[in-house]
Amino acid sequence: MKKLIFHLFMSMFLIVSVSACGSSSDLENEAVKENKKKEDEASNEAKPEKLIIWEEKGKAEALKPVIEGFEKEYGIKVEHEELEMATEMYERLRRDGPIGNGKAPDVVTFSHGKVGQIVKEGLIQEVKVDDEVLDAFIESSIRGEMYQDKVFGLPKSVNTSVFFYNKKLMPKAPETMNDLYKKAKGLRKGNVHGYYAKWNDFHDSYGVIAGMGGYIFKDKNGKLDPNDIGLNNKGAIKGASYIQKWYGAGLIPKGDKAVIEKLFLQGNLASIMSDGNSFTERKDTGIAPMPKLPDGKPMKTFMEIKGWHVTAFTKHPYWSTKLVEYLTNDNNAMQRYDLTGEMPLMNQSNTMPQSKKMKGHKP
Repeated sequence: MKKLIFHLFMSMFLIVSVSACGSSSDLENEAVKENKKKEDEASNEAKPEKLIIWEEKGKAEALKPVIEGFEKEYGIKVEHEELEMATEMYERLRRDGPIGNGKAPDVVTFSHGKVGQIVKEGLIQEVKVDDEVLDAFIESSIRGEMYQDKVFGLPKSVNTSVFFYNKKLMPKAPETMNDLYKKAKGLRKGNVHGYYAKWNDFHDSYGVIAGMGGYIFKDKNGKLDPNDIGLNNKGAIKGASYIQKWYGAGLIPKGDKAVIEKLFLQGNLASIMSDGNSFTERKDTGIAPMPKLPDGKPMKTFMEIKGWHVTAFTKHPYWSTKLVEYLTNDNNAMQRYDLTGEMPLMNQSNTMPQSKKMKGHKP
């Protein structure tokens, strides 16, 4: 069975040129000036014979058809290499980039949590694209690719937790965690459990803690204050107490990832909070937003945004940026989802049937 679609696909967008207003250059608006600047950059930067891109290990299946399309459209050969993203790619970029030995890539992929560090180390450069390109993405995903108010990448995909449920044990997704708690108590018998979340891991538990008023750093007008930590405030304590309620009632099964996934796939676990895609192959699996917390507020789950970045070592910044734009356009993002199950981060979709959309879900 084809993967169940539970993300918002992107709408088609066009990068358009802005016509000049007025009869003289003195009347050119800022948009026209910016467009002329980019045209000048393009004319001054010769088209390279090839570009080098580093992809996350195990994802070449999604990259190869996109590379073929780019090569056909622009006449530039693209070589790719797969590397482990978190450490191997980072270490090699630090090593090969400054040497200038021809091995440094033009485009790389990193998690948004790495952006600030690799910008400060001088490993990637600002990505300059039209506003229409940025506007096609969910705003929070672009913020994840920013450092000091500048954009350093375009979003490729997102990992975030959603609610998977076995329709045989749980015909429909509960609206609230209180409803889920009651359902889980009713199902609990022998090896059968109603719900699992890895709440002994901060990645999962933060959704409850933050939803009830806790936070890591205080968000003040879109900027985080490292001096204001909210992991021991009333909301955080309330969230931790709520999690403990589930453990105290014996409702959370024990075991590592393999054990828990086996429980779900064998039909002994009714629902699970996960960012995995292996569950979607089962025809009796449903997908929904996480149920609302007891106070009616949504969980505030973490998002890991993966993006494409232009390295600071490329000799072809304009064409490297073109490649990043091409990699993230609507057709290629949809194709990537079909091949890997990785969710794109576009604002909306006119190409996906309404019945496939996850109503009320805001990534």
